[in-house]
Amino acid sequence: MTTNSSNSARSANAGTGTVRSGDVDLFYRRFGKPGATPLLIVHGLSYFSYDWIDVATALSHDREVVAMDLRGFGDSSWSPARDYALETFAQDIVALLDHLGWKQVILIGHSMGGRICLCTAAWYPDRVAALACVDFAPDVAAAGRAGVARRIGNQPDWFESVNQALTYHGYPEDLSAQAPMRKRFEAFLRQEDGRYQLKRDLHFRDSFRQTLAGGKPQAVNVDLWGLLAQLIMPVLFLRGTKSDMFAPETLQKLRDNFPDASAEEVEGGHDLAGDNPEGVLQALRAFLSRIRR
Repeated sequence: MTTNSSNSARSANAGTGTVRSGDVDLFYRRFGKPGATPLLIVHGLSYFSYDWIDVATALSHDREVVAMDLRGFGDSSWSPARDYALETFAQDIVALLDHLGWKQVILIGHSMGGRICLCTAAWYPDRVAALACVDFAPDVAAAGRAGVARRIGNQPDWFESVNQALTYHGYPEDLSAQAPMRKRFEAFLRQEDGRYQLKRDLHFRDSFRQTLAGGKPQAVNVDLWGLLAQLIMPVLFLRGTKSDMFAPETLQKLRDNFPDASAEEVEGGHDLAGDNPEGVLQALRAFLSRIRR
């Protein structure tokens, strides 16, 4: 995880809200005013809505934009039943759309959020006007998958301090109080009895521990390539040029087999919104412009 956006906007005019979906309360951040087709941004496995504030703010000049926390992440509640099936995530998105009064939406999903958005677009095509997947494709590169499994699978239940959480994730512990990354981790940690816990259900940590113990990646129980073939709306895939999760050959596979979809590269690693927000914005704005035309 390399999120390093300054999050300079922090959008003073942004609103927040919650909506009940199944056994959880979903938290979301809302930007902009009604206009063009609204956007819903869905974060990845090591991220949350906070990481998309700057991008959401920049995209909200002519429409409403919402960045949500998935169930089990950020300020959304954890599922008592540990229900984190793709079908349930998709139902959560529909519940949020109903709550917002949005008949159709353009979905922007990063990493795991891209998988969820792809499934939602295939299963609820009448609700999705377009889909943008940010450093996600149906095939996940083995090296990146293994790195995620190690980092999340070895995560402790609690960190003794924000500093310890920073160092565990590869950042210096002596970051100043005003450093964007320290502020980011302070927002992504909850404190209890002097200890700190990531705002991510330990279900995901436990699942990766099982993966590490068995030496095999977690199986995805849906045919993502098959779902992609069903899509009838405009689709964009963005690959970070330095990504270890989205291989160059997968980008070519998309171009060869889905010529109607846009498949492009943006300079940066897996965390494109943190590494190169301007590059992401340029690609998304061009995609939105093509849709409008």
